[in-house]
Amino acid sequence: MPEAPPDDQPALHVEHLDVTYGRALSALRDVSLTVPPAGIVALLGANGAGKTTLLRAVSGTLRLHRGAITAGRVRYGDSVLDGRDPVAAVRAGVVQVPEGRRVFGGLTVDENLRAGGLGLARRRPAEVAEARDRVFALFPRLAERTRQAAGLLSGGEQQMLAIGRALMAHPRLLLLDEPSLGLAPLMVDRIADVVREINTQGTAVLLVEQNAGMALSLAGHAHVLDVGEIRLSGPATELARTDAVRRLYLGDGQGAA
Repeated sequence: MPEAPPDDQPALHVEHLDVTYGRALSALRDVSLTVPPAGIVALLGANGAGKTTLLRAVSGTLRLHRGAITAGRVRYGDSVLDGRDPVAAVRAGVVQVPEGRRVFGGLTVDENLRAGGLGLARRRPAEVAEARDRVFALFPRLAERTRQAAGLLSGGEQQMLAIGRALMAHPRLLLLDEPSLGLAPLMVDRIADVVREINTQGTAVLLVEQNAGMALSLAGHAHVLDVGEIRLSGPATELARTDAVRRLYLGDGQGAA
């Protein structure tokens, strides 16, 4: 079970959110969800359902993809994040690990981690060292490859590095976009263990994942997003037992139509 969250640990509230790309393409419609302090919430759905768009709206990266929030609010504790930039989100404690890892392939592992901690470096070097030690405790393999170019790492190691880089900013809420994508089963299990450990240490997680079995095993609460709208919501254990989720996401062909 996760440890009790710190007293100042806030919750994420997404309230009646509408998002469009360009002038006409509606990506999210009236989406609401909450990530409680130190909780894990899973967001399931097919490709194109709007899962990544929701993370972009929370992390402030939506405008980089020509998207815009046209209605609704995004709040993290006392911080209003809708319409803000990624810097504001990181300062509030919200950090996204994008789909596809996107590490700096020409930089070493150590340089990638330092890039993630740049904001901390302007404050106290001790905080940067503490964050780096935390990353190496979670991912001992990265500690063995600090001078290796990130582009030469395996897919699983690059995913470790992408998560580690995000942790360098000391997030209170981690946004994970498809962390198991393209990984071998053993590495998927390893990533799941790490997500569980990060959460146990007090960091909340909003997890976008097509591997529904993994996501529902980690989350306390889950939502199913379909064509920009939330169709199902509930405790993860209960959602995993519904016919629709079993049939569409857990490979149970016996589920009811």
